[in-house]
Amino acid sequence: MDRPDEATRQAVESCRAALPQRVDGGRVVFGFDGYIDRVREFVSERQSAEEYERVPTLEAFAERVNASVEAESSLSFEWIQDGVRTGGHVSHLARAFGEMGFDPAIVGCLGDPPEDPFAEEFGDYPLETLGAPGYTDAVEFGDGKLMLTEIGALMTLDWADIESRVGLDRLAELVDGAELLGMGYWSEMPELPDVARGIREDLWPTLSNPPETLLLDPGDLRKREPDVVAEGVSQVSALDDVVDVLVSANRYETRYLAQLGGAAEGDFENESRAAFDHLGVTRFVGHGIDAAHLVDDDGIVSVGVPKTDDPVLTTSSGDHFNAGLALGHVLGLGRTDSLVVGNAVAGHFVRNGTPPTYGAVHAFVDSYLDYFEA
Repeated sequence: MDRPDEATRQAVESCRAALPQRVDGGRVVFGFDGYIDRVREFVSERQSAEEYERVPTLEAFAERVNASVEAESSLSFEWIQDGVRTGGHVSHLARAFGEMGFDPAIVGCLGDPPEDPFAEEFGDYPLETLGAPGYTDAVEFGDGKLMLTEIGALMTLDWADIESRVGLDRLAELVDGAELLGMGYWSEMPELPDVARGIREDLWPTLSNPPETLLLDPGDLRKREPDVVAEGVSQVSALDDVVDVLVSANRYETRYLAQLGGAAEGDFENESRAAFDHLGVTRFVGHGIDAAHLVDDDGIVSVGVPKTDDPVLTTSSGDHFNAGLALGHVLGLGRTDSLVVGNAVAGHFVRNGTPPTYGAVHAFVDSYLDYFEA
């Protein structure tokens, strides 16, 4: 494994000194999606009714698909369901923050009434439903994942729907005084421009103690029409006039945003700069398997990621990075500190398959540099 560079070492040392020993908690609010994830594996070879080998990597899956295409043949896979869990931005972020000692509230597409997986897991939290959830079949591989998604009510959700289903007064009650508002995924919400406008024009003026930061996860915007994305960029930039907008995107999402701004394909760091310039927000973070980059008006900082060759779970690793990044902002940590915490929460998750407690976040940060040697 690559050794950490000096910038990463300094970032970790800074984070160790800045990270408080405990958190006081507080309310955090997440909207507006909601998914039920069916975790799957593709069978490569079956020995018996109980024993089988799975397709190990996304690359191996692609090789089978390509071989079938070249042979002009159909292709079938047996797949195994290995669990059901709630998913999407609202579920992963609420679960992570709840585990770290905060009080999440969810305004999302949970079902009418909220379907059992949401009610069972999040029934102790404030829940406001906006309609039918989406469903995702998440196929796990050793080097990535394939996600097959049915979006649900989020596809047509606009600001009028949120006002009619939840009510502006109730939404203001939840958001006023919260430590953070998180919103995702832009790629699954064609009407996000209208929702961003409503938050800026209708919600924020009613708040006496608004959150300082709004976290936005863009998702894979390649699936949206370029003119819809362009309108969204305008509204997201305008939203930054009333609240600090923090956009966090993975490697390929970052590249697409950079290219929308006219940038040529380049390295991750330069594409993160270009995405920040295009979006016109307070901060942009690009996160990947090797490094995370944060860009704002003060420039760019980067922190290396301690990788593992034996992940327990990779689906939603990006959401857990966002949870750690958001935690850093809630705690008022510095720029590199928040990247370290983001990588720590994601690093714990991919190694254990569950989000960390705050104590486990601390422990990962303390051992951060050792993971490069493991």
